[in-house]
Amino acid sequence: MKNSNYLYLQFADRIEKQIKSGVLNVGDKLPSIREVCAETGYSMSTVSKAYYEIESRSLIESRPQSGYYVSNISARRLEICSSSSPILSVANIDRQDLIDRVYGNMTDQNITMLSLGFPSNELLPIAKLNKGMIQAMRSLPNSGTSYEQVQGNLNLRKEIARWSFSWGGSLTESDIITMPGCTSAISHCLMTLTKPGDTIITESPAYFGILQLAKSLGLYIMELPTNMTTGIELEALKKALSTKKIKACLLMSNFSNPSGSMMPVEHKIEVVKLMEFYNVPLIEDDIHGDLYFGSSRPTNCKTYDESGIVLCCSSVSKTLAPGYRVGWVSPGKFKKEILRNKIYHSLSSPTITHEVVGDFLKNGRYENHLRKIRQILNHNCNNYINTVLESFPKGTKVSQPQGGFFLWVELDKRIDTAAFYHLAMKHHISIAPGRIFSLQDQFSNCMRLSFGLPWTNELRESIRTLGRLAEKQLVS
Repeated sequence: MKNSNYLYLQFADRIEKQIKSGVLNVGDKLPSIREVCAETGYSMSTVSKAYYEIESRSLIESRPQSGYYVSNISARRLEICSSSSPILSVANIDRQDLIDRVYGNMTDQNITMLSLGFPSNELLPIAKLNKGMIQAMRSLPNSGTSYEQVQGNLNLRKEIARWSFSWGGSLTESDIITMPGCTSAISHCLMTLTKPGDTIITESPAYFGILQLAKSLGLYIMELPTNMTTGIELEALKKALSTKKIKACLLMSNFSNPSGSMMPVEHKIEVVKLMEFYNVPLIEDDIHGDLYFGSSRPTNCKTYDESGIVLCCSSVSKTLAPGYRVGWVSPGKFKKEILRNKIYHSLSSPTITHEVVGDFLKNGRYENHLRKIRQILNHNCNNYINTVLESFPKGTKVSQPQGGFFLWVELDKRIDTAAFYHLAMKHHISIAPGRIFSLQDQFSNCMRLSFGLPWTNELRESIRTLGRLAEKQLVS
């Protein structure tokens, strides 16, 4: 018999297709749970979970004493966010002051942090991690105070290798080098593959931390046109690579920060082929890959890498424990060089926290946690989108991410979100202005919202407040 977890998702996906294709229309009543059980042979638990899943996608609504009905929200159509169109040359507008202002108060409990780039503590299994910490101190030599081997904790590397099967990888522990976080992994890759004055490629918009990191290393960044649904434009990528001036490419193929875009499988395959043809290394940031909303984990570019040209970086900072600083890289054919760079710059990764996460993966706790947090994030994402649709000015465009925890919002061009940030802060709400995600003069009317916070009435009201403020900006 098929696993019930897959059955409920398959059933939920079938109902979603019927709603979106018009087989089921707004106001139609769905069969009762008992009727579905009698017709399909599914258990009450499976059907209940399926209906809850569809409800979390805001496609149906429960009416007390009556049943489930196709919701009005299901009929709404979002306007697709505009693709980016950066100039195809290197640029270097300084955004550091704005970044410092936005993230200088990230621990202030009185502010609704819609700007945060990691999940709220309420979504994390902190009690279980604490137990794992105590166990690790008891089991590790010298209670974990000694250095790890340079390549990293063996227990963790074995479990990461095992976990790679979820995205179609076939890694072994020898293929992995642990790092103190994903940004550290990317930093080591950039320092190994480039030198000051070199040019690298990124998406546009791109995570501001990566842009600032590359700048600090003396690199030039060429931002390429990017679709907010499917990721980097392949023709632009091919054209840039053909100049033979590119030393490395840095992309997020799954649920990009900040746009939430995900490359289709055929795009991932084509990207790897281009990298191999032009012999340009691809540093892939797959930190959000486990936070998918669909029925299965998406592949990444590393899945299709047969030559070792892809250096896949990831972490549990966005899924499990931001402060543990547990990251890794699968460096392909660049393993020797990355290891040497790690010796020079950090030597060892944190011993105790890496052991804790290794055990968390081994015992199945990570997978159980992910199932819960994915469902919460999917529900949050739908609530955010629906609230924006209800509250923001007509014409507002919103991304439709299939995973991760970022929503990209495109406002009327008359609204400058850097100034809007200060206006929102007067109401104790922090947003991430769009312009920090580019080194060019772009995205001034855009912002990133994190749906990694627990959904509450207070949070809904904060988003509605942003909508009212945006309306006032247009009439003032």
